[in-house]
Parts: sequence; structure tokens; C-alpha cells
Amino acid sequence: MADQKSLADELHKHRERPKRCRCWKYLCLLFILLPILISIYLAARFLPNHAVSYAAIEEHFKYGSTGGEQNLGIPYWIWRAAPHICSDILPDKQPDDIGFESLGMLYEDDNTLPVGVSSRRHLGIDRVFLNCAVCHSSTLRKTPESEREIILGMPANRLNFMGFEKFFFQCVNSEKFNRTYLIPEIDRLGADLSLFDRYLVYPLAIWITQERLKLLESRLDFVYRQPDWGPGRVDTFNAAKAIFNWDWDRASEREMIGTTDFPSIWNQRQRKLRDDGKPMELHWDGNNDKVEERNLSAAFGSGAIPPITDHEAIGRIEDWLLDHKPPPYPFAIDQQLAAKGGTIYKQYCAECHGASGSDFSGAKVGHVEAIDSIGTDRWRLDSYTFELALNQATLYTGEEEYRFKRFRKTNGYANLPLDGIWLRAPYLHNGSVPTLRDLLETSDQRPALFYRGNDVFDPRNVGFATDVAEENGRKYFRFDTTIGGNSNKGHEGPAYGTELTDEQKVALVEYLKTF
Repeated sequence: MADQKSLADELHKHRERPKRCRCWKYLCLLFILLPILISIYLAARFLPNHAVSYAAIEEHFKYGSTGGEQNLGIPYWIWRAAPHICSDILPDKQPDDIGFESLGMLYEDDNTLPVGVSSRRHLGIDRVFLNCAVCHSSTLRKTPESEREIILGMPANRLNFMGFEKFFFQCVNSEKFNRTYLIPEIDRLGADLSLFDRYLVYPLAIWITQERLKLLESRLDFVYRQPDWGPGRVDTFNAAKAIFNWDWDRASEREMIGTTDFPSIWNQRQRKLRDDGKPMELHWDGNNDKVEERNLSAAFGSGAIPPITDHEAIGRIEDWLLDHKPPPYPFAIDQQLAAKGGTIYKQYCAECHGASGSDFSGAKVGHVEAIDSIGTDRWRLDSYTFELALNQATLYTGEEEYRFKRFRKTNGYANLPLDGIWLRAPYLHNGSVPTLRDLLETSDQRPALFYRGNDVFDPRNVGFATDVAEENGRKYFRFDTTIGGNSNKGHEGPAYGTELTDEQKVALVEYLKTF
């Protein structure tokens, strides 16, 4: 009997051993496959890096990427939620605003992103940031009741760029910038986050966004030492100094303010060469004379630093802008009066600003006019330093095709062509003169105070309405020409037409409408 029991036990052990082996095999297989499957999922989720693309060049200009989302990109749903959780920081935010309308950003149709903001899938999340169009698109209303028309290539005269920067700097430092406030707002906006996103990805994204924006704030500290720019203006080259970790405590007072108006960007092909066959001097102070290099420099404002710049996407925009033209003047023009103005223009303006709005020939077009001659506000000129020009020469040093070689310090401001001049108000490099008609007066007769940010056109004086302080709950910016960097002096005297008769000035303005 004992032998039979022993035999039975041995048989049972033999039957159980294959079962145990199979269990160990399955368990080992699970330990091997599970990490592989998780790795595949994580790779598929977090490795893709591609921007939303657009076949139509106009849509690409408005919403296409320059590559900057990889550097300064804000997660899409945080971008959408921020103006709502930090609504107390936004000036004049209205209940039906989608997002940043109160900062002058432009929304069209049902797009939840404004013109000038692109989207890219990067690090497992949709991230958004600015592109070229945010600074070079604006709107026009023929009357206060008219529909707004978006015009590509014109200066963004409604965009409050300093307000945009300060909003995010203040919002990320707010007690509301955390998952407790942001996740419910993201839910309200319709995100439908997965559990993985809700409890891991977005809480981490909130923290990273907060830390990165705090670092950027420390680099752009100069904005807290400047007077408000107001809409349509930016301090381009003080912002560029952030790339080189500028020591703002060491900077001189004259270096601290370099605020200028956004420029128009039409007809870039004609801006490549001037009459003498040499490159036209670009930027307000003529500190670069190569269109492509100027464009790459401008792309830094969208976060497109050398390692991540999307040269192909920027190249599409460059090619389009070579021949993209301003729209024609939309109101009636008195052709007889304009003809008289054309004669006056030829005598006083053509040598510096071109034969017409489409013919940029002129002995001084694209040349720098010395500050002692032009006499306009010199703060922008002084803010661009020799040291910055030398630092810029170090950018793209590993990519000879793109390396910056043309930046230099100048002694004045460049004589620019006047194509689309009717859409480029306010005037002078710092936007201190509201209309063309005002520019033909001496500085003591030009408005010392006026309001900026309106898009209702003034066909009589050629500019935008400047006497309206508020409209539909939104306040316009009160521009004070006595503040540093805002002077409306210069471009005056016999050579600049300020001593013409009233009749001659009216005729000259009428002719400029044809540009």
C-alpha cells in the first residue's frame, strides 16, 4: 500500500511540474512583453514631432509653424484655459471672448486659435505658440459699424504684445495656475482628457509650463523697467538680448528702451537691392541688409532658435512674401488732386522713399539717414548696441548657410519704401504720429496725446481713429509722446514738407493713398 501511495504521489508531481513550468513561462513572457508594450506606447505617444500643416499659403502664413513650439510652446488646453482662470489679469475681457481678443489677437470663423498662432504635436501633447502673422496681420473697418477685414502683411497695430507677455508671466505666478483650477476649466472647454492625461500628463505639463515661463520672465526682465508699449509696438532687440542672458543691471538707461512699431512686410523681392546695386538696409535702423537673415532673426520672436528652426516652413513664407502686395486703397481717390500731390511727392519724398508705391527707385532709398539729419526719437537706435551686433554673429555658427554675418551698428534710421503706407499708421519708427496729415506738421503741431489700437480708418487724414478712448467695453491705449522712446519730433523742416501750404499737404496725402 505504501508503495502504491508513493507511486501516486510521484505521478501527481509529474503532472503538476508542466503546469508550474507553463505558469513561469507565461509570467516571464509577461515581464518581457509588458515593458515592450509600454515602451511602444510611450514612444508612439511622446516621440512624434510634427506641426499642423496647411496647403494654402495664406493659411500657412496665418497658422503654420516656424518651429518655435518646441522651445516656447504652451500646451493647447493650458493656452485655452489660461485667459479664463486668470481673467482678472486680462484688460477689458468680455464674457463671450474665446481667449485673447482683449490683447488685440484676431480670431476668425470657428478657429479656437488666433491668427498668428501655430500648433505642433511635441512631447506627447499639442503645443502652440506664435508665428510671423501675429506681428504682421491686422484688421480694417471702413466705419465703426463695418465688419472687420483681416489684412495679411500689414503691421499688427492692434496687438498688445507687452500685455501678452505680462499676462502669462503674471498668470503662471498666480495661485490659480495649478491643476486644481486648470483641469476643471480644461474639462469645461471640452477637452475630454483620458485618465493618463488627467492625472499624469497635464499635471506635469502645468508644472513644466510654469517653470519655463518663470525662466523666460527672468530673461525678459527689462519689460518691467519700461513704460507700456501699447498696441502695435514691440521692443525687438532688447528681447533678442535674452538669448545671450543679458545683464540688465549693467545696461545703460539709453539702452533700456527700444520700442518701435511693427513693420509691414510686403514686396520683399524689391527690398533686396537699391539703386546702386547694393543690398537695401533693413530694419528701422538699417542694421541688416539681407532679407533672409532678417527673417531668421525675426523668427526668434516666435521661439525658433537655431537648433529647432523649421527652415522649410519659413522658406514657404519667404517665397510668398517676395511678391505679396498690399491691398489697394478701398475708398474713392480724387485723381486730379492726387496728380498735383504726385508732383509735390516727386520733389520732396521720392529720393528717400521711392518713385511710387510700386517703384522703389531713389538715390537714398534703403540707405541709413543719420540721426542728426532725420532728428527722430533716438532711443531705438541707442538700444541696439555694438555688443549685441557682435553676439548675433555667433548665432547659427554650426550652420554656415544660416550663420548671421550682416548685423551691424548704424548711426540713424533707414529710408524705407512706402508701399501700402495708408495701412501703416501710426507713423515714424516708434508710431508717435497718428496720421499722414499730422506727419506733415511740425512736431509742436502734432498730437501730443492720442489713442492707439483702433482699426476704424480715417480716409481724410489717412490713419486710424485716434480720438476714441473706449468702444464696446474695450479701452484704447492712451499714447503719450512725452514718455521716453515716444517722442514725435523729427522728420520736419523744409526738406520734409512741413512748410508746405495746407492745400499742398492735402494734395500730397491724396497722392499717398495711391500707394
